[in-house]
Amino acid sequence: MTARAIMIQGAGSNVGKSLLVAGLARAFADRGLRVRPFKPQNMSNNAAVTEDGGEIGRAQALQARAARVAPRVDMNPVLLKPESETGAQVIVQGRRLTTVAARDYAAVRATLMDRVLESFHRLAAGCDLIVVEGAGSPAEVNLRANDIANMGFAEAAGVPVILVGDIDRGGVIAQLVGTKTVLASADAARIKGFAINKFRGDTTLFDGGITAIRDHTGWTSLGIVPWFADAWRLPAEDVMDVASRPGGGFKVAVPRLPRIANFDDLDPLATEPGISVQIIEPGRPLPGDADLVLLPGSKSTIADLAAFRSQGWDIDLQAHVRRGGRVLGLCGGYQMLGREIADPEGIEGTPGAVQGLGLLDVTTVMKPAKRVALSNAVHPASGEALEGYEIHLGHTEGPDCARAWLEIDGRPEGAASANGRVQGCYLHGLFAADGFRKAWLSAAGTTSSVAYESGVEATLDALAAHLASHLDLEKILSLAEEVRA
Repeated sequence: MTARAIMIQGAGSNVGKSLLVAGLARAFADRGLRVRPFKPQNMSNNAAVTEDGGEIGRAQALQARAARVAPRVDMNPVLLKPESETGAQVIVQGRRLTTVAARDYAAVRATLMDRVLESFHRLAAGCDLIVVEGAGSPAEVNLRANDIANMGFAEAAGVPVILVGDIDRGGVIAQLVGTKTVLASADAARIKGFAINKFRGDTTLFDGGITAIRDHTGWTSLGIVPWFADAWRLPAEDVMDVASRPGGGFKVAVPRLPRIANFDDLDPLATEPGISVQIIEPGRPLPGDADLVLLPGSKSTIADLAAFRSQGWDIDLQAHVRRGGRVLGLCGGYQMLGREIADPEGIEGTPGAVQGLGLLDVTTVMKPAKRVALSNAVHPASGEALEGYEIHLGHTEGPDCARAWLEIDGRPEGAASANGRVQGCYLHGLFAADGFRKAWLSAAGTTSSVAYESGVEATLDALAAHLASHLDLEKILSLAEEVRA
């Protein structure tokens, strides 16, 4: 059977494309189809690790899970990981290609279509349906030349498009009709239908809006998707979706670093009814009543450490420790907790060394080789097994590593202060393991009552049912076209 493909593009950023693709992947997989997600180009510092040691966007890993298959690097062949306001690391088919300034990326992008199509066709060789996710909006016609993310890819691969508008932000008629207006006629002709997402209230109240969009564009309406209230239970990819989650009396404070990365570590904690996860925005102090301050991962540890200090959070953190509060640093946050971060080769910028926060007696040296791996670990204090992943530059060592509190593949991992209240490690995803999370939180003075992974599965099932109730899935499937060689 020849694979077919359909592409979900958005009339703007953050219209819910990733969630829709995940829901469609689960819905069609449950119909017996071999489904694969695909995003030609993604931009995110919330990466996932594949079994072959590559990096892809976390949204594509969630979509693969929704399709009931393991994530592969071909599902997201180009991943941009911002390192500064003007530059990003370029990951191609799971491996770092280069770091490039934003103004220079267009030249690099022009060379990547062959790699994108190579990955697309490899996926197509082993499935029935590929659900493709666009990036941003095709209405950004200033980016159309050498585009690999939206219409450029759709044209090269011969994939039909469904355009999604976000009614929650307002102006959805203009979003969709305006996109038709600015697109070249050949690109507009690739759009076979449209859908409205994030509707609140009675969808019949928008019947006139559907008619207006259809009259102005000639596109088929595929349905109106009401707001999916449980979306927060699924791992988020966009840093803009990281938000405080009110809960019980155990307060976890998380400073929002400018280049925060792999923040899915927070998701299992946020689902616990006894825990409040509070994202601390710049300009606000770390709360004095926090039980735990969690320093998350960072794409640029030294720059984010400077930003942390500029907010006065280093002073707040010292006060928190004096009050007996707990501190956990993960990956970049672990590096910040040490005495020094050395970057002799200038991997993150100017060569040199900076003083760390000094809460752990360890030092970190940045090195060019990046560790990217899925890891099996054990928590010796409880005997609980867990799985996670590592994505980091640098090597950390020092006296406090003698109090390693994890073992990864049989080797000691992490460091802890003498009283055990300050801990750090390189392992991401550790809190997804229910047994470990329960043991760690118990030692921290609170309880765990959530089965996290089964909750994610239940939410994906609910999402698929939600889309099946409100979108014309048969029509969407009929619009998918055979992948051409």
